[in-house]
Amino acid sequence: MALHTGLEIDPNVDQYTSLFESIVQDVADNGYSIKTNALPVELAQKLSARAQAISDTHFKAAGIGRSNELMLDTQIRSDEICWIVGDSELGASWLNWVEGLKQYVNRTLFLGLDEFESHFAHYSEGDFYQKHKDAFRGESNRILTLVAYLNEDWSEECGGELLVYPDDSDEVIAKVAPHFGTIVVFMSEEFPHEVLPAKCDRYSIATWFRRKSDKLS
Repeated sequence: MALHTGLEIDPNVDQYTSLFESIVQDVADNGYSIKTNALPVELAQKLSARAQAISDTHFKAAGIGRSNELMLDTQIRSDEICWIVGDSELGASWLNWVEGLKQYVNRTLFLGLDEFESHFAHYSEGDFYQKHKDAFRGESNRILTLVAYLNEDWSEECGGELLVYPDDSDEVIAKVAPHFGTIVVFMSEEFPHEVLPAKCDRYSIATWFRRKSDKLS
């Protein structure tokens, strides 16, 4: 796992200003944003190919918690992950795009985001992630969550939808199919969510934005 901070932003990221603006407006109004066909196509295609090419030795079973408290519990989640560290041109391109979003969010929502971490996630047939939050109120360990989907030709029969709930409620406010290029952004403390069992190989990238002073979780 690597936290990314102080990255230089590529001026080409400016072409996504309208997308970033739309995401920020949604988050300001509702706390979350869902954008279909939003991830740059060429970047999404390369990331999708890379995710599918990662060997089993690089994908690791995903755990619950962090550091010394990290534990595996396949009754809660059964996916596998591979951290993006930026040691390749493609990895650097993804981190640069995320850095562009981070800087735009800071200029407009004043969240004071300092750093972020990203990983590929792979759900094999039958894999799931039960309802959970990415952060808990008062701990401020994660501020903003971003999920990007990399699945071309995804069909309804493949399952694997993301369900988003309002805080402390079982009402589903959004059901998101993991279609290629779809982006979901939400305030980490406010929205419990879950991933329904996948019936096909399902690939995504999860990113969490933090402040440097925050306690890691």
